[in-house]
Amino acid sequence: MKRFKYFWLGLASAVVAIVVGCTAQPDAPDTSSAATGTGNGEQVVNLYSSRHYDTDRSLYDNFTEQTGIEVNLVEAKGDELIERIKSEGANSPADVYITVDAGMLWRAQEAGILQPVESEILESKVPENLRDREGHWFGLSKRARVIIYNKEAVDPSELSTYEDLADPKWKGRLVIRSSNNIYNQSLVGSLLAANGEEATEEWVKGVVENFARPPEGNDTAQIRAVADGLADIAVANSYYVARLANSDDPEDRAIAEKIDMFFPNQDGRGTHVNISGAGVVANAPHPENAVKFIEYLVSPEAQTVFAKGNNEFPVVEEAELDNPFLEKYSGFKEDSLNAGIFGKNNAEALMIMDRAGWK
Repeated sequence: MKRFKYFWLGLASAVVAIVVGCTAQPDAPDTSSAATGTGNGEQVVNLYSSRHYDTDRSLYDNFTEQTGIEVNLVEAKGDELIERIKSEGANSPADVYITVDAGMLWRAQEAGILQPVESEILESKVPENLRDREGHWFGLSKRARVIIYNKEAVDPSELSTYEDLADPKWKGRLVIRSSNNIYNQSLVGSLLAANGEEATEEWVKGVVENFARPPEGNDTAQIRAVADGLADIAVANSYYVARLANSDDPEDRAIAEKIDMFFPNQDGRGTHVNISGAGVVANAPHPENAVKFIEYLVSPEAQTVFAKGNNEFPVVEEAELDNPFLEKYSGFKEDSLNAGIFGKNNAEALMIMDRAGWK
């Protein structure tokens, strides 16, 4: 039963349509100021999210069921939500900001729309490299950026590192999204941290030389291109492969059968891992509820939903995957670079990509 209010933020207008779930109320909710954060008995948390995954809504229902706090949801792209919160200023109703990349979390922090939070639960459950050191944001789920390869065209022994993607042996064999994609900006940001500006620029030039076609489409489009033989390898987030493998559509599953994932840099720093994460908004009217909500999202129960529902790796080590596909690939070595560092490097990464002709 749906227990939260759902707000849709239109991209072409400022009108917000409200869809309200059932009116059933929890038994004897705690309306103290400690529970509501306002002292006026308001049992709500206002969530601005760029995660457009239906399975997340079950999390909001469960949170309401457990706490009596209603979740009011506004959805849009990460940048649009940042601008909306900025324009709303001190009167913003937003309590929690959730987005799907550390680079976007960094932008939100730099825009001044997030406040530092102290929480023993969040600091103990979320690894240090997956949260801001001052508590402005915390990782909720992980997605590895992996190499996709056509099993008939590539032997996995040929694959090794991200750096190797610039090798001329891959000329005309690689597809990847555009430089405007923040996932790619964060990947290049991690290479900047590992190898420095000069080496990273040379790497980007080599990668561009190896393109099988100009960048187009999303991660799924890159995977399809590899499966169809238009390219031999691609770079994509792990959960896109899992979606295809777990799809009800036989055509999607057939694509997944033709390809596999390779986790780069296992003999070195590890595979680049990005996050979906959350922070408490600077002018949150219900800050205690906001913290309570984010703490719930790193509970074992919620972490399992992230893994099972959207094929993302949990940030909490003890969380159960309950997903055979993820279990098959779990245990890989992760790059321990703090997500805030490659997020901070996004702007420089984009400039390097532009100079190298990565459109």
